[in-house]
Amino acid sequence: MNKRVKLSERMVKSAQPREKDYHIFDEEVRGLSLCVYKSGNRAFAMSYRFKGRQRRYTIGRWPEWSVTAARERAKVIRRQIEDGLDPMEKRQAAMAEPRIADLVDRYQAEHLPRLAARNASDQKSMLRRFVMPSWHARLVSEITPQDVDAILVEVAKGRPNKEGVVVPTPIRANRVGEVLRKMFNLAVKWGMRPDNPAETFRRLPEVERDRFLSPDEINMIISVLDQCEDQRGPDIIRMCLLTGARLGEVRCATFEQFDLERGIWTKQASTTKQRKIHRVPISDDVVALIRKRRAALGVGEGWLFPGDAEGKPVQDLRRFWGRVRRETGLEDVRIHDLRHTFASLLVSGGASLEMIGKLLGHSQAKTTQRYAHLMDSPLRDGVNRVAGIVSPHVRAVED
Repeated sequence: MNKRVKLSERMVKSAQPREKDYHIFDEEVRGLSLCVYKSGNRAFAMSYRFKGRQRRYTIGRWPEWSVTAARERAKVIRRQIEDGLDPMEKRQAAMAEPRIADLVDRYQAEHLPRLAARNASDQKSMLRRFVMPSWHARLVSEITPQDVDAILVEVAKGRPNKEGVVVPTPIRANRVGEVLRKMFNLAVKWGMRPDNPAETFRRLPEVERDRFLSPDEINMIISVLDQCEDQRGPDIIRMCLLTGARLGEVRCATFEQFDLERGIWTKQASTTKQRKIHRVPISDDVVALIRKRRAALGVGEGWLFPGDAEGKPVQDLRRFWGRVRRETGLEDVRIHDLRHTFASLLVSGGASLEMIGKLLGHSQAKTTQRYAHLMDSPLRDGVNRVAGIVSPHVRAVED
């Protein structure tokens, strides 16, 4: 028969390991014991009998669990037993419930492969940096809208830049919110929980960055590009500016995508953000650029811009674009701003928002609406043309 003593912190600390694991039972709470393992580790456990079966419930390791905390937990377990509940069955049921780590793994395995590589990589980064550190061990079913808002507020605080100044990142927080909303929508579909705690996450105000290159700035960039010995990077930049295509679409372009006789570029779904085939007309200048690439490479198939690694396109333009920005003095210009510039030039030429959306491959009309304010200039020109026609007659009537 096991001797029972009153457990204390001093006793737990002084308990010495033996050749086999052994238990020291508490005299205050029936069934509570300290298990001293032969490795020297110690843990609290609760022994009890339920429906004729002997059970042992591990409460937790010492010193993470103090004697006082273990004793209080043992009292709760004892009350559950007296109420006809088996604590072990309850724990096993909870352990069987999916945790956030399980949901993230399934999301990454089943959903992310459907996205463009860069988008998938970005979402993995967001989940790894912002979600997993806080939630990885939590049950999917216990996440609340307040938990979602807490993470997004933390993301929005931002982090220090090179100068040590903390720059808020509300746009990044909203993107994390969108990822969580999609992930929990799938959790509902997969039967992991009945509702979506991120369905109505609190979206933070965003200040859209509108940077459009002026004709002089375009000329400055073209001048620097013309001086480069390796024309792969410069031709990628020229093509971004001439087509408004995303950098990834241009980098991963192949000769087979272009019908030069008809002036058509058919982008494959695997390279577009909307994951759909995108067919757009191209200008004579783009046709000439592709023919120049064909002559330079001596081939008419495969990557338009082959990279240094065999069988892959050009991978990274950050260093090259950084040099272009330094030499032009346009330090605030991103490659993506070339896409905005293409759209602004279309607007100034009288193109409609619907036409711009189709050329840029927008899947939602609201995305194209960011260029609506640029319509003022051609509209004003139209008004002035009408005024030029009407005004002389108005003055004639007044005379």
